[in-house]
Amino acid sequence: MNKIQSVGVTILFCILIFGFGIVTLINPDTEYSETENRTLAQMPALTLDSLLDGSFESGYEDYLTDQFVFRDSWIALKTAVERTSGRTQINDIYFAKDDYLIEAHTDTFTAEQAEANRNILAQFVELYAEEFQAEHMTVMIIPNAVDILREKLPAFASPYDEGDYLESLREAVMEAASGTIADADGIWFDARSVLQEHSEEEIYYRTDHHWKTLGAFYVWQAWAASCGYTVPALDSYEITTVTEDFEGTIQSKLGIHTVTDSIEIYLDPSAPSYTVEKDESGELLDSLYDYSALDTKSKYDIFFGGNNALSRITTEADTGRKILVIKDSYAHCFVPFLLSEFDQIDVLDIRYYNQELSALIGEEGYTDLLFLYNASGFAEDTSLTKLLY
Repeated sequence: MNKIQSVGVTILFCILIFGFGIVTLINPDTEYSETENRTLAQMPALTLDSLLDGSFESGYEDYLTDQFVFRDSWIALKTAVERTSGRTQINDIYFAKDDYLIEAHTDTFTAEQAEANRNILAQFVELYAEEFQAEHMTVMIIPNAVDILREKLPAFASPYDEGDYLESLREAVMEAASGTIADADGIWFDARSVLQEHSEEEIYYRTDHHWKTLGAFYVWQAWAASCGYTVPALDSYEITTVTEDFEGTIQSKLGIHTVTDSIEIYLDPSAPSYTVEKDESGELLDSLYDYSALDTKSKYDIFFGGNNALSRITTEADTGRKILVIKDSYAHCFVPFLLSEFDQIDVLDIRYYNQELSALIGEEGYTDLLFLYNASGFAEDTSLTKLLY
């Protein structure tokens, strides 16, 4: 390559790099990615403090990454090139058997946040175990597909064993409870064993990070039996496939189209009538399902219409029981199974709830408390300190 060609290549490279950077800066920012179903980073505030502590630089890097022009197309191109080279793991996602896309969650369970959250959960249990006792307080952490569907992973895949982290959570919960109440058995519910028994069935989505309603049913069935609740047989539910065109968040992270998933809802004909109020809006809804979500990319939002800080379900079950469910979005397809067992079901997402949890528990007089998270979501959640206030 002669000198003129070298200069030309250098100029072209600079035009591409700085040109895309300039276009990114002048292009209107996007607040939300429907493709990835998440809020995108925005331009951080420039202050002396943010410059000195490095938060501006970090925030600006995230901003450029999220707002980069033609971002979705570049992600798709990168994935296509890497797949052509034969890679079976891209962006921490395994291309697994039977068209499953499975997140590896590398470093999630060994990070400082995961350890901090284990300690917070133990403190939370210690705070409320005496009030609810083991018969009425449950911690239920749902393992992710990478743990339950290990047989589907590509050859030589070696993800972290979620069972180790779940066992550490169980030990922390039981130790905390045992220091407060005489009999702590029952506070920790082993959802992992239940799901392992059904690992050959379609209990996780192929393109999304959630479990399917079938997986939620099996865990509900086992937990309800341990609580002495009535559990209808699977074939007694009216199971409706509401869509077969769901493309989930894992597929979106790769920027490609592979397969589509179906979403099923389970309706119990014997369930009592109920109303739903979201975030103290005063508006009462007569369904837990938001069918308008099926017309969007985020079709999983048919359950509850997505995340809300506090939803209150009032039923005509007439059992005298009121439950608080502290949860992430894994609970959205689980909660409908509770309708026949509780007169009031408060569903709280601590990530969006900005009032004192202790005040809510004190005012409402709940008879039962269920803490339901998926394992990686729990380990990564930065808002769990609010459980202690």
